[in-house]
Amino acid sequence: MWNIANILTMVRLLLVPGFVLLMLHNGGSDPAWRSFAWAAFAVAMITDLFDGHLARMYNLVTDFGKIADPIADKAIMGAALICLSSLHLLPWWVTGVILFREVGITLMRFWVIKHGVIPASRGGKMKTLAQGVAVGMYILALTGPLATARFWVMVVAVALTVYTGLDYVRQALVLRRAGLAAQRERAGRDAVR
Repeated sequence: MWNIANILTMVRLLLVPGFVLLMLHNGGSDPAWRSFAWAAFAVAMITDLFDGHLARMYNLVTDFGKIADPIADKAIMGAALICLSSLHLLPWWVTGVILFREVGITLMRFWVIKHGVIPASRGGKMKTLAQGVAVGMYILALTGPLATARFWVMVVAVALTVYTGLDYVRQALVLRRAGLAAQRERAGRDAVR
């Protein structure tokens, strides 16, 4: 269990409460503290890029990592979204759409895991990048054109969130159908023997 990939995942989990404290310090209105919160968020997002890559590259995949990695991903993103909405910086419906999709797809992956694994798609990776950039821009106390730009980056992130969520549902249904058909076929062969 103690390998570099799992340690990075645990660091990401430990960053969540620190991020929340930094983000909400002084009512969440101090640009300096928001910059510190952004740094914690950025470190968490960077470790997300590396832990899975290292686990696959060096054959460090563990059962702990398979469970803890998606939890750490959802925890930091969920904490950031909830903080932003509670500070009235981001509409609650945006937080709701993103969290519903993230939790729903994670549960769905567990639902179909006995039939196979739904791999991360290019769209899913683009969604993660768009969410990370958009949320990062909202964490910073931006004004002027950058504040306008973050709105449009969030629009793209929400659109990718919905689109990829629907695509994962489609993939899960196809995978489950194929898995159930294979089970019936095996059961039919076993009955003939």
